[in-house]
Order: sequence, then C-alpha cells, then structure tokens
Amino acid sequence: MSSNSAILSHPLATHEEFLVDVLEGLSRTPKTLPCKYFYDQKGSQLFDRICELPEYYPTRTEASILNKYAAEISAAIGEGATLIEFGSGSSTKTVPLLKASPNLAAYVPVDISRLHLLETAAALRTQLPELSIEPVVADFTADVEIPESLASEHQTVFFPGSTIGNFPPKEATQLLTRIAELVGTGGGLVIGIDLEKDLGVLEPAYYDSQNVTAAFNLNLLNRINRELQANFSVDQFAHIAFYNDKLHRIEMHLRSLQSQQVTIADESFDFAKDETIHTESSHKYTVERFTTMAASAGLRLEKVWTDSKEWFAVLHLLAE
Repeated sequence: MSSNSAILSHPLATHEEFLVDVLEGLSRTPKTLPCKYFYDQKGSQLFDRICELPEYYPTRTEASILNKYAAEISAAIGEGATLIEFGSGSSTKTVPLLKASPNLAAYVPVDISRLHLLETAAALRTQLPELSIEPVVADFTADVEIPESLASEHQTVFFPGSTIGNFPPKEATQLLTRIAELVGTGGGLVIGIDLEKDLGVLEPAYYDSQNVTAAFNLNLLNRINRELQANFSVDQFAHIAFYNDKLHRIEMHLRSLQSQQVTIADESFDFAKDETIHTESSHKYTVERFTTMAASAGLRLEKVWTDSKEWFAVLHLLAE
C-alpha cells in the first residue's frame, strides 16, 4: 500500500550557508556560484521546461532508453529492493521503471526542493497506489541517511539525468564513493551519463532558442537578490554556454554586460565588462572513462544500455 506518512527531512543549506557559499564563490577568480542553488521552486519549474525543449536531447534520449529497457533494468535492480533516487525532481523518467518493478520494497525520491518534492510524491501516489513512496528532503551532495524503517536487504540508487556530469571528476568520484557506501556491498547504482558527441548537438542543448536555459541561469541571481538582499541588476547579465574541449564539459556562465558593482550583505563585488560567473559545468563521458572513475569509487560495471545514436548511456554498477 502507498504510504501517507509525513515527508522525511534532513537539514538543508541554511540562509547563513547560502550566504557564505555565495560570498566565497564571488570572491574567487574567476567568480563562481554553486549550481545546487539553481533549484528553488522557480528554478525547478524552469528546469522541467528545459527538459521539454527540442534542443535538449538528454531528457528524451534517456527517457527512450528507460522506456525501452525498463524490464531489463528492473531485473538488474532485483526484487524487494529499496530504490533511492537522487535529485528526483518530477520523477517523470522514473515512472516506467517503477511500473516495471512491482516488487520494490519502497521508492525513496531525494530532492533539495521541498515543495516540488511534495507535489511530485502526491502525484506519484495517485499513479502508483500500491507502491510505498517515502520522499526525503536532502542535499545528495552531502551524506544522505535513509531511515531504518525504509532499509531493505538490498538498496539501489537511481541517479538519472546525467547529473553526475555537474561534478568535477574528483567530486564525482567522492559522490560515487558515498553512493557505494550507502548501498553497501552488493548494492546497486543505476546512473545516466551523457556521452561525448558533435558540438552541433551539444551546444544548442544549453543555448536554446526560447531562452528558457537563460531564464534558468539568471534565476539564480534573482534568488540571491530575494533571499540575500543583494542588488544584482539581472538585466545587466547574459547567459552564455560553450563546450570546453580540454575538460570534456559544457560550461554555463553569466556574463556582465557592463562594468558594475554588486553588494551582498555589506560586501561589494566589482565586475568588469564581459567578466563572467561560472554557474555550472556538465561533463561528458565515454563509457570507458566513466567506468574507470567508478571503479576507483568501488563500483563495478555490470551492464550498459544506450540509444541507437549512442548519445546517452544508462549504466548498472554494483558496489564491491
């Protein structure tokens, strides 16, 4: 039966932590802001719109893999498992997998955006009334604790969306290590990775014609203005995105359109014309390079599913 228990919460970034992270990032050269702060309610809604854009291939390509191979992926996860999804968002791509996995012990969506998570969990309970759905509000970039009441003999983390690509290789390895520790020996990880491909496909995915990605990027400044009482002139910044071939990643930045000064919590930051704030990276992999990194985190590759163009891959790995 579905669960109607109260949402389970872990402490998220406080106002003070948000402020410290922003001040620290803007004090660096070059300036940066943590991408995890994209996802207030407005940011989560904008990201859902991005996933529907014609240029944004990752969502539909991964969804096609998950739809086509849902039964195989479910068999790899195994019966009686607790499926823990990191960064669950709207859980849209997860539904086919959940429908193909009737014998899960529980589905545990983990997300930083509380309101968005609550709405998603309620909608899922309507679609899947026999499944125990237990949302956990948490920042998966830190340690995630699953309550003992949800623990099963076998746990698998589901980490779709190529979100692992937002982390530099060292931090990605650390996250994969924490996942291996969370699921324990023999536990699993099903993860989506975006594969290297032609720039004509890559770059438009982050520079869409409807400017939704621009709105998503600029919303971070709106959030800082609102929550930290900053005075960014948001219309004096522009979204840019490009592929860094040396580092195998798309980079998103906010470019200052003029020389200007911004004040946050009595601290001032000068921006030269065309100076940028680096807000997000999206690393692209080969299966071989990702497998090597995962092995160093204690995860062994078991199976790869990909699309016909080999633009995207879903991997099943086991913790050793």
